[in-house]
Amino acid sequence: MENYIVSARKYRPSTFESVVGQKALTTTLKNAIATHKLAHAYLFCGPRGVGKTTCARIFAKTINCMTPTADGEACNTCESCVAFNEQRSYNIHELDAASNNSVDDIRQLVDQVRIPPQIGKYKVYIIDEVHMLSASAFNAFLKTLEEPPHHAIFILATTEKHKIIPTILSRCQIYDFNRISVEDTVSHLMYVAQKESVTAEPEALNVIALKADGGMRDALSIFDQVVSFTGGKITYQSAIENLNVLDYEYYFRLTDFLLENNVMESMLLFNDVLNNGFEGSHFVTGLSSHFRDLLVSKDPVTLPLLEVGASIRDRYQVQAQKCPLPFIYKAIKLCNDCDMNYRTSKNKRLLVELTLIQVAQLTAEGEDVSHGRRPTELIKPIFKPAAAQQPQATASTQQPVATEKPQSVTATPQPAHKMPDILKSTKTTTEKKIPVISASQISIRQAKKNTAPEQIMQTTQAVIPSEPEKDYPIDEVNLNLHWQAFASELPQDDKALADRMKHAHIKLIDDVSFEFVLENDFVKNLFVPLKPAIESYLRKHLRNKQITLYFRISTTEDKKKVLSRGERFQQMAIINDALIDLKNEFGLELY
Repeated sequence: MENYIVSARKYRPSTFESVVGQKALTTTLKNAIATHKLAHAYLFCGPRGVGKTTCARIFAKTINCMTPTADGEACNTCESCVAFNEQRSYNIHELDAASNNSVDDIRQLVDQVRIPPQIGKYKVYIIDEVHMLSASAFNAFLKTLEEPPHHAIFILATTEKHKIIPTILSRCQIYDFNRISVEDTVSHLMYVAQKESVTAEPEALNVIALKADGGMRDALSIFDQVVSFTGGKITYQSAIENLNVLDYEYYFRLTDFLLENNVMESMLLFNDVLNNGFEGSHFVTGLSSHFRDLLVSKDPVTLPLLEVGASIRDRYQVQAQKCPLPFIYKAIKLCNDCDMNYRTSKNKRLLVELTLIQVAQLTAEGEDVSHGRRPTELIKPIFKPAAAQQPQATASTQQPVATEKPQSVTATPQPAHKMPDILKSTKTTTEKKIPVISASQISIRQAKKNTAPEQIMQTTQAVIPSEPEKDYPIDEVNLNLHWQAFASELPQDDKALADRMKHAHIKLIDDVSFEFVLENDFVKNLFVPLKPAIESYLRKHLRNKQITLYFRISTTEDKKKVLSRGERFQQMAIINDALIDLKNEFGLELY
């Protein structure tokens, strides 16, 4: 049976022109070769599978080529190129620093550097995964790397540049390789599919490219896996099934449910995702990416940022027109918060479901979606209050207005407990419709004839003037309780002020005023804008309109002094003289 070669090795680039996604770097290297301006040390760094080692090999073969082409590529026909292609060249040496990272390995390499090449101009040493060298090996390599023989060129390759010591970095020309874009990856996979006589849908190749995350080697490995699964006919459905990827259809359907405020269908769809074996974190990150793609689809200027297939791109543009921008902004924020809290949450499924509920309420009627940085967290009432009954007043109960000035009717004092806002509005409406009648105009005998008893009672109560609302006394316990409650209701942007309020100590000065001790004037200036809001909040909840807040900068007397044992004994002796007699009687001493 013929030996099978994976696509990552079979279609490995052999020229600078065939390198995918690194046009700027390959052009720089070709120009350096053409102008004979070669450095003695290079450092190729970047993510895995983007062509670092491949470019190092092409560079080594090209500088030793005896008859290079007009565009700066190797000829692949001379003795040096043939020896390199057959892997028998003595001018190009590769060293795996992951397994050869000791001082002895580097010393052996230094000894080999002194020998000049037999064929060609340069001896090239490619050291892969150079960040794995030990500190001693790096130090042993410094002098040779800085001043090598004229025939030696070092090419270091690594995925973790930050682990290389600065003295090595300063001796090299550094080339940063980028992740390969989805478009370039799809184009190369299409080329490989044509060479292998494989039929593939562009959407399926797009899924493979997204799964590879910018690495061409990973993309070709995934491509081989999907080809084996499908038998040479790669479809979008087979690709997402084999790669365990959530279909775009889930997110399109879910977004429609969320725009319709359909919480039940959204939760059922999430349950279907879990039943198919997907993790909740994977679902949330995919939903965040979906909302991000909807955002870039809103404007034709940002449409190039959408890395999806052509048919799915049209669906994104259609659905993006249905989504208001504030909805997308807040949905991304909620999904991002869910993603950050997912790992620490004990009930992960409930966390995702609560996020879906919040997103589904963003476009609910009456919800403000155009202001603020985060969604308003409100609990909406389930039952609507019954319509308030209007006071019935017949024409017979309303007497002509007298010449004297009628007495003003004041509002009935509110009860001690907090009244809901709905009942407050109902009460206000009812009181406004009560007729104002002078006490001298009331005729009980005439009212008995013309009005019902209930109407008489309402009219009698309306003309009785109520006492003015009084201020309730306050104490430190309730004051501190509502102080903490106000701090808890501050927005997330004022978290620092809220924490300072929660740990602060407030003290009553008299019956209606209290003081807040602060460290310095800078902290005081932060709280001065909050003073009206604090006083209004406390006056409302403590039912005292005279409550006043004062700020005071702390002094040295406010700080508690740490007393020694002798000083504490003296303070106790002032209170109880018998302690001195006890000390003298037994001859006690304090240490």
